[in-house]
Amino acid sequence: MDPDALRTKYTVLSARLDERSYRLCLASDAIAMGRGGISHVARASGVSRTTIYAGIRDLKEPVAAAAESGTPHPSSQRVRRPGGGRRPLAAIDDTLLEDLDALVDPVTRGDPMSPLRWTSKSTTRLAEELRRLGHQVSQATVWRLLDELGYSMQSNRKRREGTDHPDRNEQFEYINHAARDFMARGQPVISVDTKKKELIGPFKNAGREWQKKGEPVEVSMHDFPDRDLGKAIPYGVYDVGRNEGWVSVGISHDTAEFAVESIRRWWSKMGRVAYPEACELLITADGGGSNGARVRLWKVELQRLADDLGLKVHVRHFPPGTSKWNKIEHRMFCHITTNWRGRPLMSRMAVVELIAATRTARGLQIQADLDEKTYETGRKVTNEELAAVALQRCDFHGEWNYMIAPTGT
Repeated sequence: MDPDALRTKYTVLSARLDERSYRLCLASDAIAMGRGGISHVARASGVSRTTIYAGIRDLKEPVAAAAESGTPHPSSQRVRRPGGGRRPLAAIDDTLLEDLDALVDPVTRGDPMSPLRWTSKSTTRLAEELRRLGHQVSQATVWRLLDELGYSMQSNRKRREGTDHPDRNEQFEYINHAARDFMARGQPVISVDTKKKELIGPFKNAGREWQKKGEPVEVSMHDFPDRDLGKAIPYGVYDVGRNEGWVSVGISHDTAEFAVESIRRWWSKMGRVAYPEACELLITADGGGSNGARVRLWKVELQRLADDLGLKVHVRHFPPGTSKWNKIEHRMFCHITTNWRGRPLMSRMAVVELIAATRTARGLQIQADLDEKTYETGRKVTNEELAAVALQRCDFHGEWNYMIAPTGT
C-alpha cells in the first residue's frame, strides 16, 4: 500500500477513534500486509511497534473465551481520557534525539572522537552510551527512535570505483569497437580473468540450498586449508560471441604462465573447432592480476601462445578500477557461484563438475578441466626476453592496447 495513502488514512482515523479502536485498526492492517506489515504501519502512523503488537494480541483473544474465563475483554475496559497516557520520551527529553543522532553518525553529526566510532553501534550499546550521557532510555526505545530518525540496518554496497581515469570512457569505446569489428569478421573475442580462490574440503560455502528441514550439511567450524587438497584456482575464458566458456582449475599459483596456459587449453578444446578459419584473437582482460597490463611474463607467454597457434593476439585491458565491467564477471562467473551456492566443495573434481554443469536460460555452456601443473611464482623476465616479444602498441594508450604477432611474420 502507498505510504502516503496510509499516512492520510491514519491521520483521519486517529482523530475519530479512541486509542483502543485505533490500535486494533493498526493491528489489523499490519496483519493483512503480512511480512514487514508492522514496520510499514509503524512508520505511516507514528505509533510504536509495541502498541501494534499489543493490538495484535487483542485481536487474537476471542471475546467469548475471555467472557468464559471471567477476564474482561479489552473492548469492555475503560478508555483513557483524550490526551491521557505517557508522553513520548523525546518530548520530555529535549536532547535525546540529538544525542542519539550524533552517536550513530559521529563523523558528520557528532564528535569524531566518539567512543562508538570504532565499535559496533548496536541498539544495546547505544542505549548504554545514552544512559551514560544522562538519558533514561531502553534498548527497545532506541530501536524505535532510530526508525523515527530514518535509520535502518544496511549492509555495505560496492559502488565506489576509486578515481576515474580521464580516458576511461574512451577506452571502453575502444574495446567495444574492437570487439564488434572482430566478431563481424568471424574472429574470436574472449574475456579472461581469475575467479576467487576456493577452499577444497568440508568448508562453508556462501548461499543456501534446499535440504530436509533440520538436516543442514555439516561443515568444519574453522576454515583452515587442507594440506593435501589446498585451494582451487579457477581461471576462466569466456567466448563473447558464442556465449561459451572454459575454466581451468589450477592447484598451485595464479601466475601469468597459468593464465596463458588456460587460454591455450580453451583454444585446443573449444576455440579451434569454433573458429577454424581464425587468424587473429582478441583478448579483453583486467588491468591487474596475473594478466595485468604491466606484467612482463604475461607478454612473454602470449608470444609463445601466438607462435604455437599461429594467431595474431590482440589485447585490450580495462582501465584501473573497472574490472567489474569485464564480461566474464557478469556473464559466467556469477552463474558458477550461483550453481554451487551452499555446497561445500569436497574435492577438486567436485569443483570441475559443478563448473561444467553450470547452465543458464540464455544458453551458456561451460567446459572445465583440472590443471595439475605446478606454476612457480617469482619467475623473472629479462630485458632481452621482453625485447624479443613482437609487440606492436596501438596509438591510443599503447600500455593497454597492443598486438603480439607470431615470430617471423
